[in-house]
Amino acid sequence: MAETELRFDTRGLGTWTGETTFEVTRERLIEYARATNDPTPAHLAGDLAAPVFAIVPVFQSLLEPALEVVPTELLGRVLHGEQDFRFHRPIRPGDELVAKGTMTGWKGRSNGTAAAVYLETRDRHGHLVNEQYVTFFVRGFDTGDTAGTQAPEHKFDEALRERQPVATRTQHVDDDQTFRYGPAAGDPMPIHLDDDVAKASGLPGIIAHGLCTMAFTSWAILTEVGGSDVTRLKRLAVRFAKPVLPGQDITTTIWRAGSAAGVTSYAYETTVGDTVVIKDGLAELVD
Repeated sequence: MAETELRFDTRGLGTWTGETTFEVTRERLIEYARATNDPTPAHLAGDLAAPVFAIVPVFQSLLEPALEVVPTELLGRVLHGEQDFRFHRPIRPGDELVAKGTMTGWKGRSNGTAAAVYLETRDRHGHLVNEQYVTFFVRGFDTGDTAGTQAPEHKFDEALRERQPVATRTQHVDDDQTFRYGPAAGDPMPIHLDDDVAKASGLPGIIAHGLCTMAFTSWAILTEVGGSDVTRLKRLAVRFAKPVLPGQDITTTIWRAGSAAGVTSYAYETTVGDTVVIKDGLAELVD
């Protein structure tokens, strides 16, 4: 089929995936915390999940909604562009979680198309544990239109650069980080584990999982401005800008963005040297 004939299928919008279940164990929570170098005592003890662990129970539902909308010929171009978590409560050992997802819409751009997926995770009683907005980017394919509902905005306010940041945290990505993170997250993508595959994909070599980098930023936020208390975190959102390589140092810079109704918002970005690797970062914490 010629690329000009490819079309996203609006009939797939709003179509929910089947429900998947996930049993949370203390051992898995500990493994994830260690795989992301998280220093938070409650996470290392497996008493509470690190925030980005929320991606693990929904992993099977992550790409499935795209299969209802995006032509199969384009699936090889799909990148994870943005991630936005909304937390209703932390995940705990012993939780039986039920996840499902649906694609809500897309927006064509000259360099590709942003496609939005909404995921929700509930406990065995049907109570909402977290919501996630995932933006996939289909590189090099412009649908030429906009359909459905897009993911909520979390764009960095450039005026914040005129203020002093409230905190800066530098972290080291270990040489074996991806080999620890892959099993802990249940993400076996070979570009994170096989140097030859990564280079064949046009990368300089193995790259860190984007969500592993996001997990690093989450504990940077919590330790610097959140009192290492995950129960205070209500939202965490980022845009993945550039890949991070094992062995690199990342620096997260945090600005206070505002406060309302007992919740303080922090904007942040993460760099490797002068290169921005995480942009449009947003964290909302209960005061």
